[in-house]
Amino acid sequence: MRYRNVCVEAFGHELPRRVITSASLEERLATVYARVNRSPGRLELMTGIRERRAWEDGTPPSLPSTRAARKAIASAGIDRRDIECLLHTSVSRDFLEPATATVVHSALGLPSTATIFDISNACLGFVNGMVTLANMIELGQIKAGIVVACESGSRMTEAAIRQLLEDAEVTRGKLKMGFASLTMGSGSVSVVMTHSSISKSGHRLLGGVVRNASKHNGLCRVDTDTCFHDPDCFPSMHANFEGILRNGLPLAAETWEAFKRELGWNEAQVDRVFTHQVSAVHQELLLDTLKLDKAKGFSTVQYLGNIGSVSLPISLALGIEEGHLTPGDKVAMLAAGSGLNSIMLGLEW
Repeated sequence: MRYRNVCVEAFGHELPRRVITSASLEERLATVYARVNRSPGRLELMTGIRERRAWEDGTPPSLPSTRAARKAIASAGIDRRDIECLLHTSVSRDFLEPATATVVHSALGLPSTATIFDISNACLGFVNGMVTLANMIELGQIKAGIVVACESGSRMTEAAIRQLLEDAEVTRGKLKMGFASLTMGSGSVSVVMTHSSISKSGHRLLGGVVRNASKHNGLCRVDTDTCFHDPDCFPSMHANFEGILRNGLPLAAETWEAFKRELGWNEAQVDRVFTHQVSAVHQELLLDTLKLDKAKGFSTVQYLGNIGSVSLPISLALGIEEGHLTPGDKVAMLAAGSGLNSIMLGLEW
């Protein structure tokens, strides 16, 4: 993928006020820890995550998505009447039908001529949305559009805790397998993208590459979609942390080599790196594998946990907000999702 006319105008984000610490989750699992002879602190030790956020009960994904979108539109300085496409890209949705994008579109008061639909692809959804929107802009179909996402991981965490507490034959292995669900956080993010002819920022999306290893699609599975909007159902995630790491790193290395060829970059030319935030261990091993300077990375996983499709873009949004990017910086976005899928995009800030 190469783009000549696509710009990233502005991000907006929304974080829940409610903070859940790893220590508080372990307190609830104290009986399980005692039965398998494990001491508190192991969750943070294994993942690097000390806390994550959670929406108030009953918060539909469309609500924080709308708030994040409003912030992005205001920051971009674009008239909402000029937005010609809205994509909602998270795993979490208000319902199966219609698209959650329709709820956000209506709440924002966007034009009736705008294209609106959902994209869902595990943790890769938001970046898939950016690529889809960039293609439409590059083809001249639209001049401006917006990508939004909101993830709510707390119900998966609740499901994992219930299962572990109710398991009469719980083992260290089962506890370890449940850790993936205990890392999940919540948050919302949005980005406005435009054709370069109307861009006010000049932040260019240059292109990128896609690779997958779909034979590993069984390494992470979440229960049926209906669980996400049934108040009596808590969706259960089954994730093989070690398998994802073992098979994901070679996929990332393959994608990185293709990315460098596509954009003509090398490791030394990259000024900033933003990754999908799974755990501190995953992030460190990824940067080591790709031979990228860890000082160029930006980590949020310690205090936000894994927010699925929101993780990478909200890290980028926070990095921008905190002044970690300067004009002319070459920025690598390293996205990954269960399946296994990988997309890497390059920005010139």
